[in-house]
Amino acid sequence: MLQVLLPFLTAIALSAVAAYYSVIGLAQIFPGSYWPIILMGSVLEIAKLVTVSWLYNNWSVTVRMLRYYFLISIILLMVITSMGIFGYLSRAHIDTNISVSQNNVQLKTLNAQEKIAQDRLEYLLKRAGDPATASRKIDTQIQESQSELKRISTLKLPFLTEDTKLMVEVGPIKYVAELLYDKSDPTFIDKAVRVVILIIIFVFDPLAILLLIASNQSYQRLVQSRLEEPIKKVKKKLDKPVSPSLESFFNDNNEIVPKSQIAKMNGDFK
Repeated sequence: MLQVLLPFLTAIALSAVAAYYSVIGLAQIFPGSYWPIILMGSVLEIAKLVTVSWLYNNWSVTVRMLRYYFLISIILLMVITSMGIFGYLSRAHIDTNISVSQNNVQLKTLNAQEKIAQDRLEYLLKRAGDPATASRKIDTQIQESQSELKRISTLKLPFLTEDTKLMVEVGPIKYVAELLYDKSDPTFIDKAVRVVILIIIFVFDPLAILLLIASNQSYQRLVQSRLEEPIKKVKKKLDKPVSPSLESFFNDNNEIVPKSQIAKMNGDFK
């Protein structure tokens, strides 16, 4: 029974997760009709599983037209599920990219301001070191530039911390991307993410469908083995030794066998 339940429950779990990703992904593709898409996607996912199970059990007795229509519908529903999963996972990656981009923009702006303040400070230090141009005003400007640099460094600190966190999150896919693509390509991480998503799609929904078919196969074998057990028991009963006949109570001289010997008889007179 475990061979039936384990594939079945695993198939249901995979299908449920795939359905969740797919339905949310489809709703993100069509944001104008969010809840109708959620309802439609959920019903389609349930219909897909029911159709797979029914078609497998009734393949030989189903008319050819209906059989092919169900088969094409299952394939198309798997494609729709895969599209929804792709949309969901792509959205997650895009959200991460947006966070990274916003953080990078802030850092670039602060770095530019820091460079301007640093250049101004160097210029003022040169003027302060020249007796011909040194003055109290320049000293004041130097102090202002140093305060500005300190303020910019304070502003950069949270963005640098966030950038480190984001790099830790993106780090694993970055290492995978470096194995597949050249780092000089600015889109090498995005390409690697697409490859990973396609691999997940290839395994996710098809594996759920095949596990559901496998559970149906195991269930059919289990039912068939239970039907064959009574037949085997009947055969075993028929194979038992036949009870002693009337002739076995007489010996070769047509004399009745003594009672003591009858009690020891096991079906073959000796």
